[in-house]
Amino acid sequence: MRKLLAFLERDFRIETSYRFSLALRSGSAVFTLASYYFLSRFVGNRVPGGFGGSGADYFDFVLVGVALYEYLSLALEIFGRKIRDAQLAGTLEALLTTQTSLPEIVVYSAVFPFLSASVAVILYLGLGAAFFGFSFHAGSLGGALIIVLLAVLSFGGLGILSASFILVYQRGTPVSYAVGALSWLLGGVLYPVEVLPGWLQILASFLPITHAIRGTRAALLEGAAWPELMSSIGPLLVFAVVLLPLGLASFSFAARHARAAGTLGHY
Repeated sequence: MRKLLAFLERDFRIETSYRFSLALRSGSAVFTLASYYFLSRFVGNRVPGGFGGSGADYFDFVLVGVALYEYLSLALEIFGRKIRDAQLAGTLEALLTTQTSLPEIVVYSAVFPFLSASVAVILYLGLGAAFFGFSFHAGSLGGALIIVLLAVLSFGGLGILSASFILVYQRGTPVSYAVGALSWLLGGVLYPVEVLPGWLQILASFLPITHAIRGTRAALLEGAAWPELMSSIGPLLVFAVVLLPLGLASFSFAARHARAAGTLGHY
């Protein structure tokens, strides 16, 4: 716990050293929300139920999609980013001499960014509700949180796998770029998956974000009950059970390889 608090204090000091960071982030959120709001007025207020929207307001539809995409993108990128930052700053090997294991460094370094991203999502939804009419079914919030948790574990597995490449090759990995791009294109962030060609819909079903966004929208925008959410929870549970151990195993292998090659702190 003391190590975790030390990492949180470090990252908090770094974050607060940029005095206008929160103001700029809030301003950016308002402009982004306004852009999607005016887009919703242009394309029409409602997403047809036959296209996976169940009559939801398009602004609500896209707000949930974008907020979840941004949050899951962090899980995909943060582990590799923290490893790379420590390599470039020359602090990775120094941290390893403090009886802090490499997995601890990676996980603890990601805690503050996740807390910050959670606040950002709440800010997004709060501003959407305050200024642009966003509304959701509070009774299904528990189901939405379970779906998001499973999605974070799934994307976290992919993110740790991506960090493994950085440990071995000391450079960016195609894993995070490919998954991020495919998730944006096929995951239903801005439009229902049902508008895609059939073969792309099949490909989309193999992306965790597709099930995460569909389930979260069903919970928040439609008030779906637990039995209705199982069609999203089931696939996400499978993704989490497969991808998280895969990511951890690959990271363990990459760490042993980097130590044996003497390249752990190289960049």
